[in-house]
Formats: sequence, structure tokens, C-alpha cells
Amino acid sequence: MQWEATIGLETHAQLACASKIFSGAATQFGMPPNTQASVIDLALPGVLPTMNRTAAELAIRFGLAIDGTITPRSIFERKHYFYPDLPKGYQISQFKLPVVQGGTLTIHVPAQEKTQQAAYQKTIRLTRAHLEEDAGKSLHEDFSEMTGIDLNRAGTPLLEIVTEPELHSAAEALAYAKTLHALVVWLGVCDGNMQEGSFRCDANVSVRPVNQPELGTRTEIKNLNSFRFLEEAINYEIRRQIELIEDGGTVKQETRLYDPERRETRPMRSKEDAHDYRYFPDPDLMPLVIDTAWIEQVRSTLPELPAAMQTRLIEQYGLTSYDADVLTSSKALAAYYEAVVAQICVLQKKSPIEQNLAKAAAHWATGELSSQLKRDNIEISTCPVSAMQLARLLVRIADGTISNKLAKEVFQAMWDEKSNDEQAADRIIEAKGLKQISDTSELDAIIDAVLAANAKSVEEFRAGKEKAFNALVGQAMKATRGKANPQQVNEILKRKLA
Repeated sequence: MQWEATIGLETHAQLACASKIFSGAATQFGMPPNTQASVIDLALPGVLPTMNRTAAELAIRFGLAIDGTITPRSIFERKHYFYPDLPKGYQISQFKLPVVQGGTLTIHVPAQEKTQQAAYQKTIRLTRAHLEEDAGKSLHEDFSEMTGIDLNRAGTPLLEIVTEPELHSAAEALAYAKTLHALVVWLGVCDGNMQEGSFRCDANVSVRPVNQPELGTRTEIKNLNSFRFLEEAINYEIRRQIELIEDGGTVKQETRLYDPERRETRPMRSKEDAHDYRYFPDPDLMPLVIDTAWIEQVRSTLPELPAAMQTRLIEQYGLTSYDADVLTSSKALAAYYEAVVAQICVLQKKSPIEQNLAKAAAHWATGELSSQLKRDNIEISTCPVSAMQLARLLVRIADGTISNKLAKEVFQAMWDEKSNDEQAADRIIEAKGLKQISDTSELDAIIDAVLAANAKSVEEFRAGKEKAFNALVGQAMKATRGKANPQQVNEILKRKLA
């Protein structure tokens, strides 16, 4: 029997606010326990919450970016459940009238080697995005036979973003999570720090036979705070449910946790329905009223969105869709790329940039630069090679001063020395003697020597073996320690072998 998985994601993005959603307490991460908990967060008698305007504006900002509907009058409700780190006995959230309704997010799912599935694009519908407060944390590690409660996180503003159940594989869920993560960071809605819990996902997973209209019984996997855990947990849960049903069992509607060490999900508690939480409007909070003027004021502050920038980069610079997609996966990387392009125009004293140079800049930004950032585990904001330094190196490749291969050596040297010298590329090329040999008479003499020393390869080429030509090119490059202009080497060899 063939099976189909159905997945819906609920993502909690911690909003980039300096204070909590209903109190003035700070939201700084890593502070000593209970040093950032106000009387409101502690739920002391007689205190009243006050709405954080910045949190509402960030929610509007996100809603506009996904083309969602901003609810003119949304309300806050009390979601009741008992847990030691929830001092009020309820969480302030939104249920019936969320601040954002609908919207879409287009994802790019990469090719899958195991299933031989080609890469494809898909648009995911969002159900809603609503504001709510975070709970505190239960601390188990530092206590014997007891649990510590830290309320620093209690009241931290969250935007919960919910998809329709139309993801059908872990690969799609992963692509969606990465796209959403990039978007909220791009917008400044969330810092996206998954290690600190700023961006975490709950995955609702069910399976059903292909062509069966009814969805299967779902389980919810809570608090997945890394992309790897998200993918592994969903893949495991899909396999577990299929095996359970095929063995004659039934899937229970329950909440599960993912154990990354054992790479499996395990039961946490039975899954609640909405009525179990006894939602009702919070009498201490006025409705959140958002008029057109406020929406338009927020719209005016929106940056160019990733999808729009992708289209522009392709049209303006002739980039491939892959390069445009990689560049716009990070606002900082996209900004760095455009800074390189701008500096090339300055150095060449002409604008717009030639497309071959724009493509080369994209190739270096998505290739050599990104690889070095990943290797050294640093952000582009602390990149040791400035946009001007890379621009000058690319101009030297374009004007024939240095070959693309040796340019990588120059780039590595600039990376290692961490200099602010705008002339670094020229200085390193000169110091290391890496200038490309383009003098025709000098190359003629070198190639004559190569042909004389490789008579067998010459005979093989003239006998019709094309590989022999490549061998001669290789010998010429070796003789010049890679400094010969490859194009000229090819032209001279063809002329001499004709």
C-alpha cells in the first residue's frame, strides 16, 4: 500500500522587542533566573497587562509580507492549562480573531537524491499568525529531586505562524521552515536564533493511504529548535505511523517529543483539542484595533522582499535562479553582494555593471565566500574580506591581471590577514608574483618548449586524440605555475598545431 503524509507546522517566532508583550520587563537572553520577571509576569494579584505596540507592528509587518489579511479588530483570549512555569494558570493568546489571517509563502524544495525527486517550487497557504506570550522554563539539570522555575521567558512576545496541512514530506517541511526563518529575519521581525529558542517549530503529522480523502489521526511533535531535528523528527514519525498501522495498530492523537540522541519521538501527553483549553476573551485587555493608517505606515517601512529581489537580480544582472535564491536566503548576504557590484562600478568608472562581472560576483558570493563563512562559523557581518576588497579582486580577474584559479589564493590571503587595506588584492598579487602571463611572445616561447618536450602528445593530437590537447594545455599551465592566460594558451596551441 502506498502512503501519503500530511504535515502542518506551527512556528513560534520570538518577536524582536526589547520588552515583553504585556509588561515592561526586558527580554534579554541568558540573564540569571528570575531577574527579568515583573509583577505582571509573576501573576501577582491586582496587576494588569498592557499591550506592547512594537509587537503589534511586527505582526502587521509579517502579515503584509505574506500578503495576509490584517484583522481590523482582533482580541486576546485566555488559554487555560496547568504547568509549573505558567504562574497565571493560563496563557494570553489569540484564537477566534488572530491579528493576521491567511497569506502564502512560496518555497523551493531541492532535488532529493534518495527518491530521485527533481527540485520544484510550491506555494504554501498559511492559516493565521497570532500574538501570544511565552511561558517560563522548568530547570531540571541543577536540582536534585526538584525542579527550578525561571520566569525570565514568561511574557516574551511570540508570533505563532500556522500553515494549512498541505506539506507532504519532511523535505517540504524543511524548505518551508528555512524560507520562513529567512523571511522573519529579513523583516527584522525575529532574530532567528534557534539556539536561544527564538525560532522553534511544532509539527503536526499524520499519514493516510494515497487517494483516501480523510486525513489520518495526527500527532504533534513539540519544540523542534533546529532544522536537522525538524527533518529527522518528521521522517521518523512518518515511518512510525506507517509501521504501526501496517502492524494492525492505531495512531493515538497525542503530543510527542523528539529525542535527538536516539533519533526518535516519544509520547509526552495526550493531545488536547481547543475546547480543552477553555478559551474566553481576556477581560483585562482591550481589543487590538488596527486602522488603515497604521497598516500603511508599517507598509512604508517594509524592505524589498526576498521574492521581489530574486526577480530583480535575475532581470537586472542576468543571474541564475539558483544564485538569486541563495543570495536572498540572507539579507546580509544580499546586501554584501550588491555592495560588491556597486564597488565594481566605482572601480571601473562605469554603470551599470557588465553582466559577466555581476555573474562572477554572485558566483564568488555564493561559492568561495559562503564556504569560508561556513568553515569558520562566522556571520557575514564579521566577514574579514570587505566588499571593496572582493570587488577589486574581481576587476583584476576581468582585466586579465590574474587567473580565476590564482584569485582564490589571493582571496584566502585576504581572508587570513583580516586587513582593512582596500588595495589588498593588488598588494598580494604583486608580493606573491601571481600576475597572469599574457605576453604573446613570452607564451610563444613557453609553448614551443612544451611542444618540444611532449612530442608524443603532439603526435597523438594530430592522430585525432582530443585528450592529448588538454594534456598539452596542462603542461603549459604547469610550466608557468598556473600563471599563463588559459585562453591565450589555447589559441597559441591551436595555431601551432594546425
